[in-house]
Amino acid sequence: EKRSECLELKGDAKPDFGSLTLSSLNFNQMASINSPEMIQSLAKKMLDSGIRPELEAFDLGMINYAMYLIKKGLIKAPYYFNLILGNIACAQANMLNLGLMVRELPENSLWSAGGIGDKQITMNAMALVAGGGVRVGIEDNIWYDKERTHLALNKELVERILVISGVLEQTPYSHKKARALLCG
Repeated sequence: EKRSECLELKGDAKPDFGSLTLSSLNFNQMASINSPEMIQSLAKKMLDSGIRPELEAFDLGMINYAMYLIKKGLIKAPYYFNLILGNIACAQANMLNLGLMVRELPENSLWSAGGIGDKQITMNAMALVAGGGVRVGIEDNIWYDKERTHLALNKELVERILVISGVLEQTPYSHKKARALLCG
């Protein structure tokens, strides 16, 4: 109940999106427990409130669980997936795993990819090359560099990915275009 309080906000404070991690998983020093009952309850609350779930998938099994939620009518297209690779107990951050995960996404899916720790920049670049979006920020990686000499700011990480997308001659969506695509 506490985790879902933000889904009850109204007016200008009501979120457009809410994070929905699709299974339990282990990190280096802790577990993130997401029971099937809780996931389904959060999905239903989001559906009833008109809040689109940001489907967080750390491995193929989580994408399969999204398919189950679709069959139960708990999430609706277009689906937005954040594919997060490089966690010690989940899909590792490489092109093969990213490709497998993208291949398994349901029709009418939009996706972004990110990586844990020093894998963030690698997965962001792979996502851009593969035609996806990026998940970037200090939630997944607090360091700007692999040598861990510079604590990152979100602004710096975003600016760096904008440089990479510019080199690839890709233009980020405007907020209006992104909202139109993601909100169906």
